[in-house]
Amino acid sequence: MVDTDPRGSLSEPSESKGHPLLPSGPLSERSESKGRDPLADTPFTPEILASDVAWHGRVWDVRDERFRYLDGELSRHFLDHPGAVAVLALDDEERICLIQQYRHPVRLREWELPAGLMDVDGEPALVGAKRELAEEVDLTAAEWHLLADFMNSPGGSNEAIRVYLARGLAPTPTPFERTGEEADMVVRWVPLDEAVEAVRAGRVQNAIAVVAILAAWFERGRGWVGLRDAEEPWERHPREAEALRLASLAQGPASGSGATALAQGPASEPGSPGRASGPGSLGSLPNAAP
Repeated sequence: MVDTDPRGSLSEPSESKGHPLLPSGPLSERSESKGRDPLADTPFTPEILASDVAWHGRVWDVRDERFRYLDGELSRHFLDHPGAVAVLALDDEERICLIQQYRHPVRLREWELPAGLMDVDGEPALVGAKRELAEEVDLTAAEWHLLADFMNSPGGSNEAIRVYLARGLAPTPTPFERTGEEADMVVRWVPLDEAVEAVRAGRVQNAIAVVAILAAWFERGRGWVGLRDAEEPWERHPREAEALRLASLAQGPASGSGATALAQGPASEPGSPGRASGPGSLGSLPNAAP
């Protein structure tokens, strides 16, 4: 087991325990795959044979797609999600801002980060994160960094989530009026170490909170050095990826590994039998309901 100190640095074991499925040797000798590309998910676009909305929901839809894969065809239903942004707001005392909100599907009042759907047409992710921080906890921030990107449940949903680290906090000029499940939200400032222990003990299980809290704990152990740029393009977001793919097709051979990778694989132009267009399609999805 890898030991940790309270500040988040890692001390590596001298050798593995000899388990037949584990690599042997010091951790430093097996932490990187020598001679291989850096570990990274690979964008891949199969030929889409059909894409239809199987069910229209109030906030998101269920999409039915048929596509070519290997030597055959596959069909999958998945939740077609607009994506979301979240904010880990950290004050000068290394406390994070958490909110407790009722979530009906799981029958829990969960501890979460300020977060929200990307349901405003044309709104950049960072702008949306700043809006959510103000709307949910009446805060602004002077310093922003990208903390984490992840896919919440890629086996059945295209939901992509981006989490920002916000520091240099200040109150908004006026409080925001909240309704629905947000009307009775509880705001709590929690020391980062306490939040980490709540995650480790299983008392806090919200996926965004878990990812963000552990990412912040790790970055603090590195002295907050090398944080990602808050303006970094979000190429893994499904709609952003689709826009980049179509742009690369329109411009011909693309330059840059990211754009090239996104353009790989056979695909049809919008409006052709191979890709849906119009209302409900990936290219023109309606806004999510508030």
